[in-house]
Amino acid sequence: MQILDARRLAAVATLAVAVACQRTTGPAAVIQRAAGGPVTVGLEVARTPAEQQRGLMWRTRLDPGTGMLFVFDGPEQDRVFWMKNTVIPLDMLFIARDGTAAGDGRIVGIHADATPFSLAPISVGAPATWVLEVPGGWCARQQVRTGDRVSFRDVPPPGA
Repeated sequence: MQILDARRLAAVATLAVAVACQRTTGPAAVIQRAAGGPVTVGLEVARTPAEQQRGLMWRTRLDPGTGMLFVFDGPEQDRVFWMKNTVIPLDMLFIARDGTAAGDGRIVGIHADATPFSLAPISVGAPATWVLEVPGGWCARQQVRTGDRVSFRDVPPPGA
């Protein structure tokens, strides 16, 4: 009987550790998927022009469950990116304010698997306030789609 209880306790402890490891501390985006429950992305935030210009250039990897959020001040507009000096393929999620709360948005377009080192302009033809870059193929694996809602945790709103 004690062996069974010890096994149950070990299983519960393992589950608790796994759940705790999935919890992201610091800035995060929580995407409410139409295709399922929420998925959380830990964020590096690029707010300044210098941070935005550098972006993910020369990075050789981006950890699963993480991404870089570009926060743009001023009016929403069609954002244009490129992959100059970017070594890894990326998915780019273009996010517009949705009007429900200061830090909430809606995905207005996704550019999947952007080609490393390409100078071709990347946009989705829709105004956006934020652009989230995640590892290439992540959106397909996580079933993240245009129209999904996004809320931000510990991210100052644009203009702050």
